[in-house]
Formats: sequence, structure tokens, C-alpha cells
Amino acid sequence: MTDTASLRARSAAFWAGAAAGWIRHADRQDETGRPLGAAAMDRLAARPAERILDVGCGCGGTTAEIAAAVGQTGAAIGVDIDEAMVTAARRRFPTDGHPGIQFHVADIETLDVVPGAPFDAAFSRMTLMLLADPVAGCRTIRRSLRPGGRLAATVFRDGGVNPWLSAAMLGAAPHLGPLPPLPVGDEPGPFAFADPARLARILTTAGFTSVTITPRDVALETPDDADAVAEWLIEVGPAGAAYRAAPPADQASARAGVARLLGRFREPGAGYRLPTGLWLVAANAGTPTHHEPREDKIQ
Repeated sequence: MTDTASLRARSAAFWAGAAAGWIRHADRQDETGRPLGAAAMDRLAARPAERILDVGCGCGGTTAEIAAAVGQTGAAIGVDIDEAMVTAARRRFPTDGHPGIQFHVADIETLDVVPGAPFDAAFSRMTLMLLADPVAGCRTIRRSLRPGGRLAATVFRDGGVNPWLSAAMLGAAPHLGPLPPLPVGDEPGPFAFADPARLARILTTAGFTSVTITPRDVALETPDDADAVAEWLIEVGPAGAAYRAAPPADQASARAGVARLLGRFREPGAGYRLPTGLWLVAANAGTPTHHEPREDKIQ
């Protein structure tokens, strides 16, 4: 098993290479990807005047949704490890148009608490499974919540209930250069929390109480545009950096390869319906029993 420091470095390098794709497809990710976090957003039930933390905010769409819910008297603070995506979030959702919204570059695993704490609640869409040290990251979230504050999050279940994820990689890979190493076992990646018992242990160890983990089945629905759908999934996935570095002919072959494997999810004339299996995670922050200082890394 790779050590935590190496996993953390690998993750930072991955997001540095992947950010361009997420930024390019930010609007599509907000719209088409909304079902990935909708159950957690509903469970969060953000209220006016609340202060809410968005962990793994990416290009800011979920933070903006939270900001709209908490209103001008509340605050929505988005944090993400990638500077380019945070810069994009600030550009997409400036404070003059979204009162109370803030974005920070932060490694949630190495912070003591997030600036602006304590928060009434924390939200996370498809991020906790990507942490190199999930206990450390979840402890930071718990420390950043007021006692009794709530957490609502989503993560993928296993690959069998998310078949389009592997299709997007396998269809593109033969036409591109070397890809990042795939996660092994419990290493950070889309299926790191396939076992809900492991996820429950991590949250409990991090100090959360009243932990519930519930399966949810949703679908991502897209227009009937094979080329655009394939490119989106390639660019936000592990093949994104290699795809952008490839010559146009290889890019076209990669898109065609992905479109072939996604064909079973297509209804001609209607579009694609990508079946997605999630865990809806909910928990409360217990009263801290000790303080664990960490090196702050935030911008």
C-alpha cells in the first residue's frame, strides 16, 4: 500500500492535470452532474443565515447553490485543493453577485480548522472518497463544525452500479498516452468507499456521531450528442490530461471509443441516461475532546 504522503502528492498532481477539463466543462458539470449531490443537498436543508462549508467545491457550482439557500445573512465557504479550480470558482461566482460566498485553496487533510469556522453544517459532493487520509480530512471537517453541526455528503458506491465510469476510461485509454496510476484497494479513488462499513468507521473515528449511510440510485441525463458526452466524461476523468495532450486524430479516436462503450446507455433522439449508485452520508459533529494542531495550507 502506498504511503499517505505519496498518495497526497499523487492526488495533487492528478488535479493539477485534470483541472483544465473541469474548468472547461464547469457549466455542464453543474447541470448534468447535479444528481450526484442532490440527495445530500436535500439532506443538508440549508436555512437562511446559516454558515455552511462546501468541501471539494471544484468550480463553485454547489457553493453557489448553498449561498442562494442561506441568503445575504448567511455564508457559503467553498474549499478545494486545486488552485486553478478555485480561481475559476471566484470568477464564475464573484462576491458582488453572491453575498456571503467565499472560496479558498485548502488541503482539508492538513488544516486545523477551515477559516470562518465554526460552521452550522458541511456539504460534500463526491470528494470524501478522494482523500489520501480520510480520517484526517473528516476530523478537520468535524473540528470546523459547531457542536452538533451536521454533515451531508455523497460518494460513489462500487463500480458495478456505476458502469459508465469504467466505460469512459476504457474506451479512451487505447488511443492516448500513459494515464495516471489507477487506485488499488482502499487508495483514494471513485470506489474507495464501496464498503459502507469502512466509511462508517472513518467518520466515527473522526468524531462524528449519528452516522447514517444510505444507498441512492440516480441517473445523469445528457443530450443525444455522442461526441460532446464522450469528451466531457474523458476530460473530467483520469484520461483527461492525456487526452488534451494527444493530437486531434487520437482525440477523435478516444471520443469514438468512449461513445461505443456508452451506446448501451443511449436512447436515440432522447440522449444518454447514465445509471449511478451513490451512498448518501449524514452525520453530526460530536463535542471535540481534544485539539490536534495541523499545518495550515490555505489561500
